Amino acid sequence: MVPHDPRQRIILHLDMDSFYASVEVRYQPGLAGKPVVIGADPKQGKGRGVVSTCSYEARAFGVRSAMPVSQAFVLCPHAIFLPPDFAKYTRTSAEVMEILGSYGYPLEQVSIDEAFLDVSPLGNFEAARTLAGEIKATIHRQLGLTCSIGIAPSKIVAKIASDVKKPDGLMIVEPAVLHEFLDPMTVRKIPGIGKKTETALFDLGIRTIGDLARYDIQVLIGRFGRGAVLLRQVSLGIDDSEVVARDGMKSISREMTFETDTDSIDALLPAVDTLADDVHAALADGQLRFRTLTVKVRFQGFVTRTKSHSLPHYSRDPALLRSHAHALFRELYNGRKIRLIGIRVSSFEKPDVQQTTLPL
Repeated sequence: MVPHDPRQRIILHLDMDSFYASVEVRYQPGLAGKPVVIGADPKQGKGRGVVSTCSYEARAFGVRSAMPVSQAFVLCPHAIFLPPDFAKYTRTSAEVMEILGSYGYPLEQVSIDEAFLDVSPLGNFEAARTLAGEIKATIHRQLGLTCSIGIAPSKIVAKIASDVKKPDGLMIVEPAVLHEFLDPMTVRKIPGIGKKTETALFDLGIRTIGDLARYDIQVLIGRFGRGAVLLRQVSLGIDDSEVVARDGMKSISREMTFETDTDSIDALLPAVDTLADDVHAALADGQLRFRTLTVKVRFQGFVTRTKSHSLPHYSRDPALLRSHAHALFRELYNGRKIRLIGIRVSSFEKPDVQQTTLPL
């Protein structure tokens, strides 16, 4: 029997595979095995808007989230393009979280298709492996969906691990092999590092997480400021943040990260519309009305700005949500290239469902 270590943290990160597209296949089995793109109407390559997500079959043609649908159509004209049904995705997400919650461990839902479980009471990683297999089997049996799971001593490493064997993967990173696991990986595997930061690291001769872990911290601070300390901690697998169970909804937020930083209004404004529609669907599904709207913009170089507006009354009017989101975005936009856009609503009239957040 593997011994129990009461000091050992064992964190499980679950990430649903190609969630929106997989939910559509669940309801339309005839889509199975086909390239499915969720997003705006491509209009034979002339449409505006962006890709929310796509199936792995579409990804094989180069289609990616946040890509203009016109480009997705050029890459894969035979794909099946479907408008997003956010209410359906929110309901399915609730079913997934109900399954996870049934195991009785601290649960932190971090997005519509991602969650952490603190399974440290199991005492060892072999028991965690068995539990992960059971969770995957239950979700597939009850919902017809697959997920990928990473298990590690910290949240950040568990999240990195869940992405290694997608789709339908399971990756265990025990403390003894932590650095063996992280060191060979490209720095782009670290959540939050985009193309520009990767290029800056490459300019310093840093290509792998191991390179980053061994690099002179003072040089890193000189180049990246205080963010260098966090980069170093991540490269060493250090993350003491707890899995925080959420008792009630404080906000609903959705985020979209662009594959390539962009300053094109033709890509940015449709992204704002997509996020606003997604947030509205979650509000409608939870029968919630909000008063405060916040828009977040992350520019190149990880400079992030936010702007909020509080309404004089509670609302879930989709047109009102869109118009205020556009206004706040235009106040934030300064012509620089943008990596990420986010929309959050808060101050609910009826805060009785769990918080969800989505990076698209």
